[in-house]
Amino acid sequence: MLLWINGPFGGGKTQTAFELHRRLPGSVVCDPEEVGFGLHRVIPRPLRPDFQELTAWRQGVVESLDLVLRKHEDPVIAPMTVVVPAYFDETVGRLREMGHDVRHFALLARPETVRDRLKERGLYGLRHDSWALEQVDRCLDALQHKEFAEHIHTDDIPTRAVADRIATSAGLTIAPNTDGPMLRQWRRLKVGVQHMRFG
Repeated sequence: MLLWINGPFGGGKTQTAFELHRRLPGSVVCDPEEVGFGLHRVIPRPLRPDFQELTAWRQGVVESLDLVLRKHEDPVIAPMTVVVPAYFDETVGRLREMGHDVRHFALLARPETVRDRLKERGLYGLRHDSWALEQVDRCLDALQHKEFAEHIHTDDIPTRAVADRIATSAGLTIAPNTDGPMLRQWRRLKVGVQHMRFG
């Protein structure tokens, strides 16, 4: 089973993915963004497009996830923002056509909530991403459409509850979260630092 966690930049995809990974024994996280970073590394910086525009990214994501899904028996988790319907069809849709059990979840929140989360990254020492802030409304508007269901509104629920909801919807048994407040905060900081983006 593939759990594709969609949402705006700053919507909590990565934190949710690693919360699920921690509590779903045997699961793995496969980040489609890494395919895009690899493509960017072979393109001179002034010529780099949004990597999702590259056919090679969409094909590479499908090929990579197809390989993992065929060889790995436990859940595969992919946190990735995809809001262009054609790109969604060429990734999520294509994997479904290939016979994989793909469960898609779009994490939604009010625009001000997402902007606050993006700004919080700066407090953790992560780079301030003005580009991501500029994408909030575009992403949230696109993800409201029915083709991007299942929708989970995350304004008033913590990451651990989002993970619970995804697991329940997918019919997966998830380990209980027994973290106290300090350990939860440490885990959030650790995941954030491990996924710093330097351009």
